[in-house]
Amino acid sequence: MSLAEPTTDAATEPRLAEQPRRRPGAFGRLLRSELRLVLGRRRAIVLLTGLALVPLLLGLVLFVTRDTALAGQGPGFIAQVTGNGLFLVVAALFLCMPFLLPLCIGIASGDAVAGEASTGTLRYLLVVPVGRSRLLLVKAIGALAFAAAAVAAIAVVGLVAGAALFGVQDITLLSGTTVPVGESVLRVLAVAAYVGLSMTGLVAVGLFFSTLTEVPVGAMAATVCVAIVSAVLDQLPQLSAIHPGLLTHHWLDFAELLRLQPDWAVLGQGLAIQLAWVAVFSSLAWARFTTADVSS
Repeated sequence: MSLAEPTTDAATEPRLAEQPRRRPGAFGRLLRSELRLVLGRRRAIVLLTGLALVPLLLGLVLFVTRDTALAGQGPGFIAQVTGNGLFLVVAALFLCMPFLLPLCIGIASGDAVAGEASTGTLRYLLVVPVGRSRLLLVKAIGALAFAAAAVAAIAVVGLVAGAALFGVQDITLLSGTTVPVGESVLRVLAVAAYVGLSMTGLVAVGLFFSTLTEVPVGAMAATVCVAIVSAVLDQLPQLSAIHPGLLTHHWLDFAELLRLQPDWAVLGQGLAIQLAWVAVFSSLAWARFTTADVSS
C-alpha cells in the first residue's frame, strides 16, 4: 500500500463516525437523569397522586358507611376492609388493576421513546456516548420504575390509611385460617409485589409501541387497548384455549397469597407469562429501535 492510498475507505468512515465514544459513568448519569425525568415530571406526580387517592377515598367511604345499610356490600376484599385495615391495600389494588393502573402505566411506557421523538430530543440523546441498546434499556428501567412507584403509592397509602381508620389485626385468610399480624403484613406486601411484577408485560408492550411512532398519545392508547382487549378475550369461554397466555389472565392470581397454602404453580405460571411477554416485546422494541432511522 502506497502512502497516497487512504487508510480507510468511504464505506468504513461513516460506520466509524456513527459509533459513539463510551465514557466511564455515561450510562449511570443517563439512568439517573431518566429516573428524575420520569418520576419528577408534573404528569407523573399527578398520576401517582391520583392512584394514591384511591385507597384513601375508598377507606373514607367505607369508614363513613360502615354502620349503615351499605356496610358489607361489594366484593369480598372490600367487605372485609372495615374489619381489618390491611385489606384496604388488597381492595385498592383489586379496584385499580382492571383499568386505572394499566392506564397510568400505559401512559408512562408509551411515552418513553415516542415522547422524546415528538419533542425532537431523541436524536440529541443519541449523541450521548451510550449506544441505542443501552438507551433503550434506560427507557425500560424508567418505565419499570414508574410502574413500581404506581403500585407502591397504592400499597403504602392503603396500608397507612387502613391502619389509621380500621386498625391492623390478624388476617383471616380465604381458607378460614387466621395468621398473626407480622405474617399478615408480609402477605399483603407480597400481594403488592406480585401486582407490580404482573405489570412488567404491559410495560414491555408500551415500550414497543413507543418505538413505532413519534406520537406519544398513539403509543399510550395502543398499550391500554392491548390490556383492554386481553381482558375482553379472557371473558369469552369460546377462547379458553388461549386464556392462559393472555396478558391479563393471571393478574388477579394474587389471591393465592391469601390462602394458607398458596398454589405456587399458579403464581409461577402467572409470572412466567409476564416474562414471556417481556421477552417478546422487548426483543421487538430492540429490533425496531436499533434499526430505525431517527430523524427527530
